[in-house]
Amino acid sequence: MENQRIRNGRVTIHDVAAAAGVSISTASKALNNTGRMGDDTRERVKRVATEIGFRPNALAKGLLSNRSFTIGLLTNDTYGRFTLPVMAGITEALVDHGVSVFLCTIEDDPALGKVHVDAMLDKSVDGIIASGKRIDRRLPVDLSHLPVPVVYAFTEGTPGSVTFCADDFQGATLAVEWLMGLGRRRIAHITGPESFVSVRERARAYRSLVGDTLPVLYGTWSEAWGHEAVAKLWGTPGPKPDGIFCGNDQIARAVVDALRERDVRVPQDVSVVGFDNWEIVAAQTRPPLTTVDMNLKALGREAGLTVLALAEGRAVEPGIRTLPCELVVRQSCGGNPDH
Repeated sequence: MENQRIRNGRVTIHDVAAAAGVSISTASKALNNTGRMGDDTRERVKRVATEIGFRPNALAKGLLSNRSFTIGLLTNDTYGRFTLPVMAGITEALVDHGVSVFLCTIEDDPALGKVHVDAMLDKSVDGIIASGKRIDRRLPVDLSHLPVPVVYAFTEGTPGSVTFCADDFQGATLAVEWLMGLGRRRIAHITGPESFVSVRERARAYRSLVGDTLPVLYGTWSEAWGHEAVAKLWGTPGPKPDGIFCGNDQIARAVVDALRERDVRVPQDVSVVGFDNWEIVAAQTRPPLTTVDMNLKALGREAGLTVLALAEGRAVEPGIRTLPCELVVRQSCGGNPDH
């Protein structure tokens, strides 16, 4: 009869208790890691629950623990360039904990931001992760003094919060040191607006290794700027760069194209490195682009586990946490590709 009931409908806590040979109360406590019992009993109940396909109802779990097992992700990155890998990491970190993530995009609209925050609170989310397009700007909505924990990932946090960001200085150092290791000695830096703290950090790393031989070329985050910057460099009398470190992959792709138009070979004559490891750009560049990966998925995982810890009442030290970048070597530099 028990097996018939399991086959014909949803597996319940009653089924788990019967199959494990324990009371319903013991089964519930074992699955929720509460109560006093032997480790062998707790493990047996969990094993049986897995074997017969028991999936605890989220509402029932919430009633037991006063949690909804949902996390809200709030972002103004409507294109998803930065938020999608962050969300992938958050989801990967939380799925094994039975926690779901739902995404709300607010563009740069404070009124829409408030609507979404209120909706999240109405749904009794266990916490909120705020993510953005740059690390030195806050989302256009006040997330301080909310009744749930808030963690910030790739956006500026409030005082006393936990904020995760990529280590731009370290990432730029990887790029320039790689170029230098290939024997490049006249390395140029073409990057985005100087108003971005990430741009200044990357330029600072570049300067610390290369010095003041060439000016840092600040511009926009666009392919048009990449073409314009190459025109400036190749239109200036004197020796030309043999290596170019670019502030993002769009600029780098344009630099490669602009060099090809001038019959400058990449990587034989000039090695080029980008930043971001935006696959749709980096892998499609010809030759494919060596670039710095900010490890946004790993950043998302850390943010997810941190908001979960806060939701469970565990103490978490506030502050800014920078995660290391890594260099993804393709063919735009020469050297040995890292697969």
